[in-house]
Amino acid sequence: MPEVREDRVLEALRSVEDPDLHRDIVSLGFVKDVRIDGGRVAFRVELTTPACPVKDLLRDQARAAVAAIPGVDDVSVEMSAQVRAQARVGPLIPGVKHVVAVASGKGGVGKSTVSVNLAVALAQTGASVGVLDADIYGPSIPIMMGADEVPEVDGEQIVPVERYGVKLMSMGFFLEPDRAVVWRGPMIGKFLQQVLQDVLWGDLDYLVVDLPPGTGDAPMSLVQIIPLTGVVIVMTPQDVAQEIATKAILMFRTLEQSIERPVPILGIVENMSGFVCPNCGEETDLFGTGGGERASMTLNVPFLGRIPIDPSICVSGDAGRPAILMSPDSPQAAAFRRIAGAIAARASVVSHSEPGRETGES
Repeated sequence: MPEVREDRVLEALRSVEDPDLHRDIVSLGFVKDVRIDGGRVAFRVELTTPACPVKDLLRDQARAAVAAIPGVDDVSVEMSAQVRAQARVGPLIPGVKHVVAVASGKGGVGKSTVSVNLAVALAQTGASVGVLDADIYGPSIPIMMGADEVPEVDGEQIVPVERYGVKLMSMGFFLEPDRAVVWRGPMIGKFLQQVLQDVLWGDLDYLVVDLPPGTGDAPMSLVQIIPLTGVVIVMTPQDVAQEIATKAILMFRTLEQSIERPVPILGIVENMSGFVCPNCGEETDLFGTGGGERASMTLNVPFLGRIPIDPSICVSGDAGRPAILMSPDSPQAAAFRRIAGAIAARASVVSHSEPGRETGES
């Protein structure tokens, strides 16, 4: 019987390619702890995110590749994940590996709903996640996450509130119900810098920043203050929404030139994509169809997926329990999980494409 050696195992595993990074899992440094006992082979595949959408596919391909080696009788594959930090995040929030901003060209498209459900979806995979509600004038994250307490203070830092495995910070925690925020642009920038720097975020794989709608002071300030892993644009399916989403993307591309560092657009999410009748199962496109995909092709950015419209999403937000938790088996919850995986994959691509990034660097 042929001897099974580690070099043969690694050579076989070079046939397994990460579909997002377009490189084999050996050269990427994913293969760890190869152990050989006669005809039994065991190893670990360490991915760049626990939310990897092709985790099962890579596991099965790796097992099949090694099983085909002459002399191999049994293959054991352990899957793990270590989120690799974006090198550009910098000293302001040193424990945060990726900052993902969720933006929209206008209000009413469900941007905050998308933010909280994506954050919870990422947390459910085992990632450590936080949400920063950067909508100064209309903070809604506390309501949507069922959190109404005032954050505690530890020394000179604010301790974020936690719900459903996600750390939260919002101006809404500090506002009285009958008070409104009346701030000019410079105050918004100062608030964002303080809340990033003075909040005890700890070690986070992903910090999701829910931006206010439009192209105003908050998104501009955020991009200037902290290097972003990327931006997710939320839009509705109508053709007119494509024009609005285009303006938001062009704003980030303009800012990219002015600050002389990348502001990647991770992709477009089409929300309120279609209504499925709970009685007959017929789908109706209340707001048209395909706008998100057309926008992604026109603007040359990825299309991350569509989320069907359903009254239960609004109910869950008002109840303080995101739809992905309230209706975990629904098409909406499945869509949020798929999109969360797509965003995590795009974040991995961004971090691997940074200048100076070495293979296997964590």
